[in-house]
Amino acid sequence: MNFKIRSKIFRDFESLHPLLEIWKGSNNTIVFTNGCFDLIHHGHIDSLQKSAAFGTKLIVGLNSDESVRILKGENRPILGEMERATVLAAFEMVDAVIIFNEETPAELIAKIVPDVLVKGAQYEIHEIAGHDTVLNNGGTVETLDLVEGISTSELIDRIKKL
Repeated sequence: MNFKIRSKIFRDFESLHPLLEIWKGSNNTIVFTNGCFDLIHHGHIDSLQKSAAFGTKLIVGLNSDESVRILKGENRPILGEMERATVLAAFEMVDAVIIFNEETPAELIAKIVPDVLVKGAQYEIHEIAGHDTVLNNGGTVETLDLVEGISTSELIDRIKKL
């Protein structure tokens, strides 16, 4: 893995914090989104591009393998957390990927305090982990319409039928 990609991957907040302080000190608009990002597809790309457009720095919170299993079941993830982090970090619109172990990124969001929090429109704002932290600190919470007809679970089902 090349240095540019590797330098965008963080395993904990403490390692991200110095870079985050530089970004905040340079008046960047920090955007945060999160997910499992198992088997990247065009729906993921669409949401990452739209998320990045809300600011100048996009941080992607990535569920660890352990938290994906809690959310999706024992057969997931298909790809390990470092493989998924590497794919995400390779995208130009992603400035940092931080892996978290909790079921939701609420704790991580409370440490990062992004200016903008982005999730899919299938959630009401009050259901989005970390919404209170962002709103209470003057930020905004944005929801995105998901690309119809594609999800990782749907993709896995299609592959199984081959």
